[in-house]
Amino acid sequence: MPEDIIQRGLYFEEFAADARYLHRPGRTATEADNVLFTTLTMNTQALHLDAAFADAQAPFHARLMNSMWTLSTMVGASVAQLTQGTLVAQLGFGDVTFPHPLFAGDTLYTESVIVEKRLSSSRPGQGIVQIAHTGRNQDGTVVATATRSVLVHCLPEGSA
Repeated sequence: MPEDIIQRGLYFEEFAADARYLHRPGRTATEADNVLFTTLTMNTQALHLDAAFADAQAPFHARLMNSMWTLSTMVGASVAQLTQGTLVAQLGFGDVTFPHPLFAGDTLYTESVIVEKRLSSSRPGQGIVQIAHTGRNQDGTVVATATRSVLVHCLPEGSA
């Protein structure tokens, strides 16, 4: 009988510093994504919701994708490869930037680089991994960056 294989992220020992992961497929942003995410999060910013305002008055003459949608989608794209089923907790974000806007119709591609890792000093069997995420549009232009610290499980005993 064939062995059942369940897709999972990486255990602490499987993370390698400087390893780079390209998360595919990309995610094409839609106007519906923007309006839904923006209204669900109670963000009334006209740059996301008001076409007349954004087209006439905003510097880019178009509605911008909500930057928190971009950040959330970047992190979400990394889950299957990096933390699915191995994450204990999200510890924090740092160095979040949005150097270029993302628009509805753009496709977001995410890559992640493992910056560093260390065993937890207070939680045996768990380790802290710092990940640098970069989001690019379909032209390769960087639209977002963020570093993220996560607490992950170590390999189960006897599985090495």
